[in-house]
Order: sequence, then structure tokens, then C-alpha cells
Amino acid sequence: MTETNESLGVNLKKDVKFSIIIPAHNEEKYIKKCLDSIAKASEAYKDQTEVIVVLNRCTDNTEEIAKSYNCITLKNNDKNLSKIRNAGAEIASGEIIITIDADTQMTEFMLSNVDKYLASGKYIGGGVTGKFERLSLGIFVSAMLIIIPLLFKYGAISVGVFWCYRKDFMAINGFNENMLMAEDADFAKRLKEWGKQNNKKFGTIKNGMITSCRRFDKYGDWALLKNPKVILAYLKGKDKKYADKTYYDNQER
Repeated sequence: MTETNESLGVNLKKDVKFSIIIPAHNEEKYIKKCLDSIAKASEAYKDQTEVIVVLNRCTDNTEEIAKSYNCITLKNNDKNLSKIRNAGAEIASGEIIITIDADTQMTEFMLSNVDKYLASGKYIGGGVTGKFERLSLGIFVSAMLIIIPLLFKYGAISVGVFWCYRKDFMAINGFNENMLMAEDADFAKRLKEWGKQNNKKFGTIKNGMITSCRRFDKYGDWALLKNPKVILAYLKGKDKKYADKTYYDNQER
């Protein structure tokens, strides 16, 4: 499944409820906030939470930061977010898998909400709604340019931070490794379909995350509107040129 896997860090814990997987490519500027948010959200589950940081071709201090937070670290060199996340899931020992990006913070009650939703037996898993660290007209329009076409293609889904039982993650074979972009929307659609087969709903936890505006900060709030080809490439999901440019060949993931 992966080009290079190397397991490092702390030993896997017994009786882990949550395995939180973070893909990371040179994330030293952002990952501390992410890990701090997880620490706060997991206060009621301190001995039941493991954090797995999948290091993807990192040349900065991401690994050192992850280890300082007692994370499990795993090295993976694929230019493929699906493979990166799946590599983390392969070594996860928790009953519940949660995926979050390194530049995203989960809100304080995220884990308790996941626990409540899944314990109800009504939900197969799901995603979240959230907000950007800052908002402008350009960011709002850009978000709509992605969200509206995704709704037409994939139906009513939520993304951002995913949560489900590990057994259900494995049942749908995790993230689609043929997808280079929009793998999150594809995962949500397949998880939702798996839920229907098991008479369960796809859930959305409101206000579950805060995400950075780093790409808007770097390229400008109106950059997507000026480059519609990026939107089309994202929706197709398999354009290696745009995937590499957007995610994998930048200094930051």
C-alpha cells in the first residue's frame, strides 16, 4: 500500500478507543495547534487516545514536534494522501479512527461528540462542519466554488474531520488510493453508502473544527476564481500534475 513505511515512537497502547491520524508534510508551523487541540479534546480519554502522525517526506521539525507530544510516528513517502492516511490506519489500535489534517484544530467537545454519536448505534460515522481561522468574501466564494460542485457529484456529505469505527473504515478499504484529490469526498460518499447497507446514517458534527487559511494566505483569497482549472482538476480527483502542485511539491503539504 505504501512506498516506505517505518514505525517509530511510543509503543501502541492497550484498550485504545480513539486512533487519530494526521498526515504531515513539513507541518512545523501548524501541527502544534492541531496537537494541542487534540490534547484538550481528549482530556476525558487520556489513556484511551493515540495520535499517529504519518510523516510524508518531512525536511523540517515536524517529526521532533510529534515525538515531543508522545505521538506515534510513521514514515511514508507516497505523493498520495489516501495512501498516507491508510498507512496510519494500518497500525492504528483504536476502536475508532479519526482523521484530521495537520493545519486543522478539532474543537473541545469533538471526541465526546464522536463517542456519543457512535455509541447511539444510529451512525456509521461521518464528518464535521467548521470554520476558517479568518473569513473574507474571497474565501467564502472560493469555498462555495468547491462545495457546490461536490454536493452535485457526491451528494449531501460533510468532510474536514472523519470519524468511524475501525472495522467500518477497513470494510470500505479506507481512502481510495486511485484518488489524488477529492479523496475526502469520495471517502464520505462510500462511508455513507456503507451506512445505508447497515441501516445507519452518515452523521455531521457541527462546529467540529477550525482550519487554517494557509493557501489563501500564500496565493490570495481570490486565487481559485482566477484559476478554474484547479477546481476542475480537484473534482476529477486524478490529475497528477495539479495534485503534485497543490499538495505534494510545495514545501508545506
